[in-house]
Amino acid sequence: MPHHILIADDDPHIREIICFALEKAGMKTVAVADGAAALQAIERRAPDLVVLDIGMPEMDGLEVCRRLRHTSDVPVLFLSARDEEIDRILGLEMGGDDYVTKPFSPRELVARVNVILRRARPAKAEPADDRQFSHGRLALLPASHAASFDGRPLVLTSIEFAILKGFLARPAHVLGRDMVMANAYAGNIHVADRTVDSHIRNIRAKLAAAGCTDAIETVHGVGFRLGRCGA
Repeated sequence: MPHHILIADDDPHIREIICFALEKAGMKTVAVADGAAALQAIERRAPDLVVLDIGMPEMDGLEVCRRLRHTSDVPVLFLSARDEEIDRILGLEMGGDDYVTKPFSPRELVARVNVILRRARPAKAEPADDRQFSHGRLALLPASHAASFDGRPLVLTSIEFAILKGFLARPAHVLGRDMVMANAYAGNIHVADRTVDSHIRNIRAKLAAAGCTDAIETVHGVGFRLGRCGA
């Protein structure tokens, strides 16, 4: 069954480009022009992924994502006309999975959408990963995309889950930024260092809220490694 993608952008030309690129890649699309319409469309039918423009008038993409995260963990890819670091960080901290700056390559956007979808819902043709990863009081079960700390469930985006799984697979290793993101993105997709740091910061914050204050340690000049995780 084709993936169902919702696009929210106030520029009709951008909506047309994105819809054409995603439909050419075999996906089904619905496009709306503002944030309120996006929330209504999601209420009518839950999409597999939402492409959200940050700079929409009245209700911007950040506010849409904030409201959405109260009830849904649907993957979100942000778009912005500005390459502002604060926009990127806010978008990721709101629960976004990725960020693309306009003008963008439709091919890159499709590639990033495919990466997020694969992480959120592995293809049926792939064998299920029925392993359980655990370290200290942290546990991940990839087959059901479930994560918990000390028995309390964690709500993670698909990218955050993939990053944390990469750490749990190598609990004694220090991972550089390139290795951290290779666990979550296809090798041909460039991800800025600040994006890596934003994802790490989000994971730390979510685990801290669950009572884990030593989830991921920074090894200065090298990268990151898994902490004791309450052990």
